[in-house]
Amino acid sequence: MKGSLWLAWRQQRLPAGVGAAALAVTVAIAAYYRSDMLDALHSGLFDHCATGPLYCTRSDSGPPLLLDIEPLKYLGALNVVLPVVIGVFWGAPLLGRDRELGTHRMILAQGMSRGQWFASRFALAATTTTALSGLLAAVFAWWWRPAADRSYGLFWYDDTALSGSGPRVVAAALFGLAAGTLLGLLTRRVVEAMGLTLLATGAMVLLLEWTHWSRLLVPPHTYVSAGSTPKAPMGEKWSTGDYGLITASGRHDSVFNCAFPSGTQLRECMATHGYVARFYEANPAGDYWAFQWTDTAILGGLAVLLTGVTVLLLHRRV
Repeated sequence: MKGSLWLAWRQQRLPAGVGAAALAVTVAIAAYYRSDMLDALHSGLFDHCATGPLYCTRSDSGPPLLLDIEPLKYLGALNVVLPVVIGVFWGAPLLGRDRELGTHRMILAQGMSRGQWFASRFALAATTTTALSGLLAAVFAWWWRPAADRSYGLFWYDDTALSGSGPRVVAAALFGLAAGTLLGLLTRRVVEAMGLTLLATGAMVLLLEWTHWSRLLVPPHTYVSAGSTPKAPMGEKWSTGDYGLITASGRHDSVFNCAFPSGTQLRECMATHGYVARFYEANPAGDYWAFQWTDTAILGGLAVLLTGVTVLLLHRRV
């Protein structure tokens, strides 16, 4: 390792070391709690539990049987806020530290071009970020898989599972790095850049969470059952909470117009009001990947865009 890359490593070995240590601790914790989870599953306690959203108990009146998934949720939450952490503590100082201290002038005076100065630092940071975030997402998936989408485990649409797993985690981490790097270049002051990065990356995390809850980018499916026949079971679907009745003309009305689960009362009410079917809206479990790839495209695209803007501004700001 020579030249600009060696210098980049010297400057980034601390955050890289902290990331590696955090990953090692995470793997150890995951292995410990996953082993406990497997022991509980193999004990036979959950053998009579069916899949789906309805909880399972020891007896008809007992409390629900649940695995200890809180530590797993903590890892998912860490993965959700990873772009904020990386953007603030790695991206913002990446160029901003040299800019604030003026050391970039000495580096450039020794024959290194602006492109080399940026590329060596950003390439090393991006490679390390990709490896770290990818491994954290893989650890979550490995830990989650034995109890995924079970009444006693963690469903795919939980915030910590949907946003804390898969390729989205990697794209989000690279977005955080790119945002912090650009703001560090623009502001010249690391603390100010860190504050702005915190706001920008935090706002993006919250915005994408809102698109999940509102189903803005991945619309729900409408499930229809004719007459008063039983509705398709919810199972692993993510309900929007929108249930109702359908008239012969296709109008959708509130479920409270005939608030009876089934039986004679429901049939009589539907006949009186002219309803011919019932419906509910939900996202099936397969939409997990629709959410994943949508978020990955948005965050990855923003990462590329912000990196391109940083490259264009190098000659004006440095």
